[in-house]
Amino acid sequence: MKDRSTERPSDCTYQRQWISEAAYYKALNRNFESGFDLDDWLFAEHDFFNMLITRYLIISTEDGGMSMVGLRRLAKSIGVKSPETFTHKDELIRAIQMNMYHDHCFNSDVSSHCNPNEPCLWRAECKKMIAQWHN
Repeated sequence: MKDRSTERPSDCTYQRQWISEAAYYKALNRNFESGFDLDDWLFAEHDFFNMLITRYLIISTEDGGMSMVGLRRLAKSIGVKSPETFTHKDELIRAIQMNMYHDHCFNSDVSSHCNPNEPCLWRAECKKMIAQWHN
């Protein structure tokens, strides 16, 4: 049986390759108009991180919930500094959201709801955590 682990690119290599290909297609869609290279890269990087978050949330839902280990791994992969120092899920998720330039949520006030017009990957998890806080 062939060992595929030696053929698989590292996470960092995979990330750079994914982002560079996405940035290329963004440039292609604008007919390679000059002056937008950095924007293409940053938008592609943001798309990659959103994909990681979405994948993590889907897997954690299937596995019965988020773990601190999984959240720390996710946070590290999107560039949160020292995720191992966080001790609460809500703090770590806020750090992930801030790193993604997303208004952080997890308002502890029951009357304060998420904005339904704003796309939020964390909405379901936010509602679960708020329900736990108020029990």
